[in-house]
Amino acid sequence: MRIFLVLICSLALACVAGAQQEQKGKKKEQKKGPQAGQVSQPPSGKPTGAGKPTGAGKPAGVGQPAEVGKAKGAGKSAGAGKPTGVGKSAQATQQTEVGKSAGKAKGKPPETGKPAEVGKAAGKGKPTGTGKPTEVGKAAGAGKPAEVGKAAGAGKPVTAGGKKYQAQNIPLANNKQPKPEVAPAVTFQQNRRIEGSDRWQGSNYQVFRNYKSEWHDRNWWSGHSNNVVFVFGGWYALNAGYWYPAWGYDSNAYYPYDGPIYAYNNLPPDQVIANVQTALQQQGYYQGEIDGLLGPQTRAAIADYQRANGLADTAAIDQPTLQSLGMA
Repeated sequence: MRIFLVLICSLALACVAGAQQEQKGKKKEQKKGPQAGQVSQPPSGKPTGAGKPTGAGKPAGVGQPAEVGKAKGAGKSAGAGKPTGVGKSAQATQQTEVGKSAGKAKGKPPETGKPAEVGKAAGKGKPTGTGKPTEVGKAAGAGKPAEVGKAAGAGKPVTAGGKKYQAQNIPLANNKQPKPEVAPAVTFQQNRRIEGSDRWQGSNYQVFRNYKSEWHDRNWWSGHSNNVVFVFGGWYALNAGYWYPAWGYDSNAYYPYDGPIYAYNNLPPDQVIANVQTALQQQGYYQGEIDGLLGPQTRAAIADYQRANGLADTAAIDQPTLQSLGMA
């Protein structure tokens, strides 16, 4: 009986000792942490790594094969679709590297919720410069306004300042006397044509291309024109909207210019010239006297204006030039 009691007590002591040893072993295992290949469970539902990406963008459980038929890291969260840390994926709240999509998935925007790098488009077809508007007052493309005084298109004149010139009856001193000191007289040459007129293209210059000096008596001019006037020592005949020097109407006539003058607003030739001088003076092309003479200084100012505005360089008072000046 004693022996039996001793055996029972020994067994009881052995069981107690074994239980204590087993508890000590469990405590040691808890202190050592998870074994390799196992995902540690964060306490109180917090994500692992305190917000840092696990495996630098690689799925958790390194070394484990991906599911059959599925690409590794093809845009899936860690743990092959299984959430870590109380239903949250290890990468669900983490951001990928700047400018790179998660798992190298094509067409995915970089860094969820963050803008792309400054100056780079977040996707194809989007403008750079972080959406800055076009500079105020400048057109984005075609349709820019023509520079002031220049033609808006090839050969098309621009009305100066967009204003229409008001015709005036300008007082001219001694408009019955020639002024060779200001505008030297032209010597008559039969059938002389205007130099360079063959290069002036268009119907508005046909009168100048066809012009040639002709000498006729007074009867001839009176029969071919219903209006012949005398200004500055010369006679001018009106025909088809142009004033012509009436060579031969008076053998002692004085003409500072040999060619047609566009008849503007039913004015005599000296008033047409004076109004052209005034319009050119207002725009800074003519600095001489308003005298109604189509002399060298006036013709040079006309040529300067024509070149600046894309017109044919005629140095003459023609319809396109007067239209550009807002006169016709």
